[in-house]
Amino acid sequence: MTTYRDLTTRGVPTRTAAALVGLPRATATRTARTRVTRPVSVPAHRLDVLERARILAVVNSARFVDLPPIQIYAQLPDEGVYLASISTIYRVLGENKQVRERRRLARHPARAI
Repeated sequence: MTTYRDLTTRGVPTRTAAALVGLPRATATRTARTRVTRPVSVPAHRLDVLERARILAVVNSARFVDLPPIQIYAQLPDEGVYLASISTIYRVLGENKQVRERRRLARHPARAI
């Protein structure tokens, strides 16, 4: 690319410069993208460790241990308690590898064929 730019700044036509460099003219004349590294911004309303621990404590309590997060979310606001949104509850459970079927399911015994 620098060779193409050197040729065009010295007055060589773009078609000729692209042929000499061996690039399509559209590729050669395209402006180069420079990657800008930006600092990672932390949202102001991000949950801290204590709030995440509170969500886990409520979801894993004996009362809610068999319920999916959507049912937990539906029951708590009736009592005047708001923990987090449904997606945030799922996100916290996912970080702790607890997103799976929460009910106790009967397992059929293995059969010999």
